[in-house]
Amino acid sequence: MCKGLAALPATCLERAKEIKSKLGILLQKPEMISEYIIPYSDKAEKSAKPHRPSQLEALKWRESLEKLLMNNYGQAAFKAFLQSEHSEENIEFWMACEDYKATKSPIKLASKAKKIYEDFIEKEAPKEINVDHYTKEMTMKSLVDPSPSTFQLAQKRVLNLMEKDSFSRFLKSELYLELIK
Repeated sequence: MCKGLAALPATCLERAKEIKSKLGILLQKPEMISEYIIPYSDKAEKSAKPHRPSQLEALKWRESLEKLLMNNYGQAAFKAFLQSEHSEENIEFWMACEDYKATKSPIKLASKAKKIYEDFIEKEAPKEINVDHYTKEMTMKSLVDPSPSTFQLAQKRVLNLMEKDSFSRFLKSELYLELIK
């Protein structure tokens, strides 16, 4: 390694590797999207790769972001698109919340709630989402007694943000246009 790179903090080098990886995703064809699905939970089925949707299925995604997110391939395609825009924390938070809501064990619920809060909501979180102070405050209060609805408000705000901000650009993206051909 050259002296110039050795002088950089480890976090900068890690970030550079992360960016390089994300740029590699942009060079992939839409058929390769399913390889980039990284479930938030450890229990996710590794053998269940989503199938490429038919043209009709992909066209239905135009109706709403919720329809897109109900489809595993749609989620993966939207995540790849958000990665290209450097805003994947939104979909990752939404997916983490979906996994969290499906958790039955109160002990696991509490540990997942803490992890989600630390990863996405607290100030200076590694994948901090863009939600208002009120939403953060209400979420923090609900962490005292975690329940499946702990992140409901924050998840709704992030969903609205993605719907208003990113969804329309996704529908115009090369990635989506290739799927509906």
